[in-house]
Amino acid sequence: MHRYIPVIAKWAGFSKIGEKVVQHQKRQFGTSKFGMSRFINGYLDLISIMFVSKFSKKPMHFFGALGSIMFLIGIVATIILGVKKLVALSNGWSPEMHLVTESPYFYIALVMLLLGAQLFLTGFLAELIGRNSTTRNNYLIEKEQNF
Repeated sequence: MHRYIPVIAKWAGFSKIGEKVVQHQKRQFGTSKFGMSRFINGYLDLISIMFVSKFSKKPMHFFGALGSIMFLIGIVATIILGVKKLVALSNGWSPEMHLVTESPYFYIALVMLLLGAQLFLTGFLAELIGRNSTTRNNYLIEKEQNF
């Protein structure tokens, strides 16, 4: 992830970031590691750095929001399934004919409810772990003032 040091420095608040001129030499031994995997790994590294820099101090904002959205989708799907079942029963259809578990939406709703709850709890646990970190409140201070 060394290629993203300038980006990390910029996000940390450093403004004077520059380049150093170097003299390149022809490779004497070995083979190049430059290829398609370098592009894929670079992209994944950038996403990792962006995620860690944005959500490392507030993981609940990511996992809690994603979990809440999935849980709400599961609740809405469950309500729709329940209403469809009640409408079918009120119209005189046989309960054996239209079981809720025969619908694929039942399983989608179930998975959404479970994943939503798990993601929310993941964010909650990550928040608890992060609050116990000894480096949680380390800040980069440009200038201190004595009063």
